[in-house]
Amino acid sequence: MNTTATIWLQGETCGLGPLRRDLAELYWQWENELRIMVGNGSQTPESLDQRAEGLDHQMKRTDSQARFTIYDPTGPEPTPVGTCELVIQHRWRNAEFFILLGSGHRAKGIGTEATRLTLDYAFHITNLRNVYLTVLAPNIAGIQAYQKAGFRVIGTRRQSGYWLGEVCDEILMDAIKEDFPGPSIVRRTAEQS
Repeated sequence: MNTTATIWLQGETCGLGPLRRDLAELYWQWENELRIMVGNGSQTPESLDQRAEGLDHQMKRTDSQARFTIYDPTGPEPTPVGTCELVIQHRWRNAEFFILLGSGHRAKGIGTEATRLTLDYAFHITNLRNVYLTVLAPNIAGIQAYQKAGFRVIGTRRQSGYWLGEVCDEILMDAIKEDFPGPSIVRRTAEQS
């Protein structure tokens, strides 16, 4: 799809690179997919203009965030398939994790590996102590992927979300460096340089 992809961290099924302005419309399409809106609890779609403006803002303020485009590198050239991010709180050395995969790219192991690569970055580049997330309880596949990547369930926020118009719980999860399932791509890459 794009020959100008920059990939900073690469695993077997995916790679992580920077956000890109030329992908704003693709990011917008993913974020407005019905399944994504349900999973995020979104109630209204965002306009492309709003998304482009938001992306410009995100790309200017990088001191408290690590945002990535997720690529599938298995084809003839890397294909953008989603995004992930860490919203960092430097004072406490922690971050909230978010991930989004476009339709057609789920249930292939890409989300699990992208999550693992992001944790690798969090613990070995950003030197975070804790990475946490919230997931709606009906999203069983998401919970399993997060667990496979190194997150653990730490609690439940009762009746705090909506799934298909019904009230549901949110599952709270976190990961610490000692739980990181490895191997560290960051460490291997740095030692080879």
